[in-house]
Amino acid sequence: MNNSQTASNSLKIRRLAVAGLFTALVYVFTAYLHIPTGAGYTHAGDGIIFLSASILPTPYAMAVGAIGGAMADGLSGFAIWIPATVIIKAVTAMFFSNKSEKILTRRNLLAIIPSLILCVVGYSLYQGTVMAGGISWTAITAAFAQTPAYCIQIAVSTALYVAVGIALDKISFKKRMF
Repeated sequence: MNNSQTASNSLKIRRLAVAGLFTALVYVFTAYLHIPTGAGYTHAGDGIIFLSASILPTPYAMAVGAIGGAMADGLSGFAIWIPATVIIKAVTAMFFSNKSEKILTRRNLLAIIPSLILCVVGYSLYQGTVMAGGISWTAITAAFAQTPAYCIQIAVSTALYVAVGIALDKISFKKRMF
């Protein structure tokens, strides 16, 4: 094995290790640090997904969001939400970019907007159709009543993301790690 293969393997292992750590953090910040609301709960786990998506390549970040979120739903008694969570959290990671040496960039801060929209619309449509047993406009409308809880979830997640992002950017985390 030559030096470039060794460096490539080392980078892959580092990325997998960081992805594993982020997956565990998504699980903890979702399953253990949450407030029950209506049919689900509000949590700060999305902030960890935002962070991972700003640090790791997109496929790794998508896995972090999907696996961490699904584990939280499944192991917290909310397994019915797993299909929606896997899709919504994986797509959320796609809004962010790891291409800069900084975590907090204009693009990544703006990515919070489509993340909020996806969270509100995705979970509300899932609750109003799949959980209602079919398309029910009444159920969909009722599901959108959870919108304030989703807004709080994204606001708390954003605060976590920005606070940790500032700290990691100050120590040039991305440059040192990757």
